[in-house]
Amino acid sequence: MALALLIVLTLLAAPVAAQEPVRVGVLTIRSGPIASCGRQMEDGLQFGLKERGGAIAGRKVEVFFGDSAGQPAQTRTKTQELVERNRVHVLTGPVAAFEVYAISEYIRQAEMPIIISPAAADDITQRKANPWFVRATMSGSQVTHPLGEYAAKKLGYKRIATIADDFAYGHEHTGGFQRTFEENGGKIVQKLWPPIATPDYGTFIAQIKPNVDAIYAGFGPTNGQRFLKQYKEFGLKLPVLGMVTTTEESSLKSMGDEALGVITAGTYSAALDTPTNRKWVQAMRAEYKDDPGYCTIGGYLGVLFLEAGMKAVNGRVEDKAAFMKALRAVSLPDTPQGPIHLDAYGNPIVNVYIR
Repeated sequence: MALALLIVLTLLAAPVAAQEPVRVGVLTIRSGPIASCGRQMEDGLQFGLKERGGAIAGRKVEVFFGDSAGQPAQTRTKTQELVERNRVHVLTGPVAAFEVYAISEYIRQAEMPIIISPAAADDITQRKANPWFVRATMSGSQVTHPLGEYAAKKLGYKRIATIADDFAYGHEHTGGFQRTFEENGGKIVQKLWPPIATPDYGTFIAQIKPNVDAIYAGFGPTNGQRFLKQYKEFGLKLPVLGMVTTTEESSLKSMGDEALGVITAGTYSAALDTPTNRKWVQAMRAEYKDDPGYCTIGGYLGVLFLEAGMKAVNGRVEDKAAFMKALRAVSLPDTPQGPIHLDAYGNPIVNVYIR
């Protein structure tokens, strides 16, 4: 009788356990020079979950946020809190490349699945590959490789000076641009690295060599807006190329004609003219009264990856190895930014757009 009762209780408990919420930890930034990207990422993620009624694969999704304030040490602390205190099943984010490097070893030790989006840290899916990482957006140099070739072959530039934020993301995407620009006959003749919290770029703009064909400007959204405004005020007329975040949608709305003529490369733009993107942009504008940008799509793609991975394992995210394997096999033929497939390192194979 006791054995029969135990079996019945076990059977009754199983469906209850299966319906426990999936806990998702989101690493974000809510203050500092790249906080606008954190806000947009959160918007994209929350919208994706709202579209799905707050549930995926039959399980409610609970979201826990960890605000790193853009500090590597705090990123590690918040990651540990999400994993050990909130007991999340999966992480998404963070915003900045240096945050990814700061948490990589802890993620490996904790065996915690993480969907990197929108941080673009190159090495995490290259030389320092981590089996618990999968990326939903892009790596920094991946996007600027085509831009370097475009600058040399299509625009005919021979000499370029670069100026970019002095942190991992800035160095990596600038390096990608330099590699293909020089492989195609160009030459980077000067590199300037303003600190990420630079309030006034005047001293750096004054150093730009006059005998160059163009400037490569690689900044996060707020810094890009500030740099281009000051660049125009200095009266410089050299053409400007850059990374997508230099003229990201969140900054464009606040810019004047200083953004005119700037050519950037990226994996997403609200202006992308496809049926899927037109529909998504319309929905995002209705919800947030704003155009989505690279950081917004990053948060949204995190949800698409989460959904694909969870459906592949019938919602059983507790089997971390199976869930991670499913995330590494995600293939999305139609998203607002276009098709996304993954390589052997968990890095997305995506379209790159020059605008």
